[in-house]
Amino acid sequence: MMFRKEYGKINVTTLVERVSRYAVVMRNEDRQSKPIIEALINGLAPLPADARQSITFDRGTEFSAWQRLKDGIDADAWFCDPQASYQKGTVENTNNRLRRYLPRSTEPTALTNR
Repeated sequence: MMFRKEYGKINVTTLVERVSRYAVVMRNEDRQSKPIIEALINGLAPLPADARQSITFDRGTEFSAWQRLKDGIDADAWFCDPQASYQKGTVENTNNRLRRYLPRSTEPTALTNR
């Protein structure tokens, strides 16, 4: 989720694990792939192995280090087809719900990861 340009590159990544529906919402300083993938690994690591088997990403460059997931938490990564957001409907629904509380005008520097 992106915010207004005047707030810089800070954004929020949302991920919903396909089997358990466990949601991870985290603030990122920018869209660099390695820190985002490491944060996803840390966010999903507490789940049992059966509940973190596969993750579907959109085609954003922030997920280009996806191979690290296999080494980090033994999860397979899948990518949606271009312009096919319906293939990740759960995360799109989660983003729409989050936008109620985090509109684009939100100051993202006030958000913290816990």
